[in-house]
Amino acid sequence: MTTNTVLESPFTALAKKTWQTILVTGLLAVVLGIIVLVWPGPSLLVAGVLFGIYMVASGIFQLVAAFTHLPSTSLRVLSFISGVLSLIIGVFCFRDDLTSIVLLGLWIGIGWLFRGITVLFAAISEPSIPGRGWQIFYGVLSAIAGVILIVWPIGSIATLVLVVGIFLIVIGIMEVVTAFGMRKDAHLLDQATR
Repeated sequence: MTTNTVLESPFTALAKKTWQTILVTGLLAVVLGIIVLVWPGPSLLVAGVLFGIYMVASGIFQLVAAFTHLPSTSLRVLSFISGVLSLIIGVFCFRDDLTSIVLLGLWIGIGWLFRGITVLFAAISEPSIPGRGWQIFYGVLSAIAGVILIVWPIGSIATLVLVVGIFLIVIGIMEVVTAFGMRKDAHLLDQATR
């Protein structure tokens, strides 16, 4: 066995495992996308419950951080307030299915609105930013999408679920195709190292 073969063997093994991982994730994405499209109502409920779990867990971690390792008092206070609010929102998510969907829509909408405004103002205030026109376009589009989600959270979330379902199927198919391309490349790499 040559030194060259010994050095390339881990890459061949990695390539062989990587294509299998990408294939599995691609197939799972396609299956999840189909489930979301076939059962959008239950998918929304699951998303609402997961959002509630996320908010409770996030609140707990923020409260722990507020009382343990944050260096300044102001960060501790902000972490405490944010943790309490996260816990309250999480508890409201478990009170009613519709409430959790509305809160999820509002949460996403507020996030998109703030992100859009931030990107927009950063692009407007800095003329030398790369892709400034696209940044401005993205900022406006994100802010508008955020406002739509805030004003019509349930209808917007339902539409978003359908878009996510289609996106998952498309991405999953692309990953499956990529996996088989990587499998072919791994096979060629294996032959080259022999």
